Amino acid sequence: MAKIILVIQYIGFLFIVLVIVFRYFSTMPTFKEGDLVKISTTVLSEPIAYENTQYVKLMGLKIYLPKYPEIVYGDSVVVVGRVNEGKLDNPQLLSVGQTNNKIYKLREKLIGFYKSSIPEPHSSLVAGTVLGSKSMPSGFWETLKNTGTAHVVVASGTNVAMVAGFLMGITTNFLKRKKAIVVTLLGISVYVVLSGFDAPIVRAAIMGAVVFSAQSFGRLVSAWRALALSIIVMLIIKPIWLTDLGFILSVLATSGLMFFQKGIDNRLKFIPAFFREGLTTSLAAQVFVAPVIYATFGQFNIASPIINALILWTIPYIMIIGGFSGIVGLIIPKLGMIILQLVIPLTWFFQNILLLF
Repeated sequence: MAKIILVIQYIGFLFIVLVIVFRYFSTMPTFKEGDLVKISTTVLSEPIAYENTQYVKLMGLKIYLPKYPEIVYGDSVVVVGRVNEGKLDNPQLLSVGQTNNKIYKLREKLIGFYKSSIPEPHSSLVAGTVLGSKSMPSGFWETLKNTGTAHVVVASGTNVAMVAGFLMGITTNFLKRKKAIVVTLLGISVYVVLSGFDAPIVRAAIMGAVVFSAQSFGRLVSAWRALALSIIVMLIIKPIWLTDLGFILSVLATSGLMFFQKGIDNRLKFIPAFFREGLTTSLAAQVFVAPVIYATFGQFNIASPIINALILWTIPYIMIIGGFSGIVGLIIPKLGMIILQLVIPLTWFFQNILLLF
């Protein structure tokens, strides 16, 4: 009986792999070198703004457009250009259609509130931490990349965990656990739309959904199984993520955390707890991530684990203050602005730690 179950599992695994491979090749755009292509699509990932350009990836192609007109997450765009080694040469933005989606509009209002309430780069740091916004001064973005901390200033699994924990903590006071889980799952879904469909946050949301769904049926599910299910669901829905660096790094970082963090923590017990937690988290995540970053970019900041350990403790507080002040600011702008000032000592500390390295 055990052998039969094992055979069925292998067959199921092979079937899933074949489905993903089929989906990948059947949905991949067939762009040839030198083709003049016209892309009409919705921007589902926050563009990265540089000094004179803005970068966005559409239909698997890297596209660098003039900084203006500025495009934002949720816009409908039409871009034309010639394919050259995975990017568009001389791309032209033919049209930009702003979205009427209420969640997208809420995101824009929140980011606008942060930008108008505190100076740069404090506002960008808050907007990135709370909503995954990558609209920030180009120099600050480069500093984040060079210090290996860019992942901290975009919405990720930590954000999803905090949103889920907050919603569960509130709803279980008024609802039965099963209903509280449903409300939490809906809240996570809204947050994913609000913060952007980047691979790390989608992965975290699916893992959270798997764990909470299992709990609603009175079952437990291992973190490895939740990760595997999230990978399968993501690649079946959007196979192009198979070649997305953000997806790859997110999976590798999560695997490193689950595989190494406990062991590293046990070996670093002599380090004070307030610093050890961030250090062990960073070291465990970097075990699998560092080789990929080095192979991709030809460099890796060896001080990255230490930098992350020094700043990671600020992220939950920045998110809490930023999220709360943003909600208040939409209702009573002046009060929200006053509350938001509390975040500046944290963002000042974050910024100056980066400058040390």
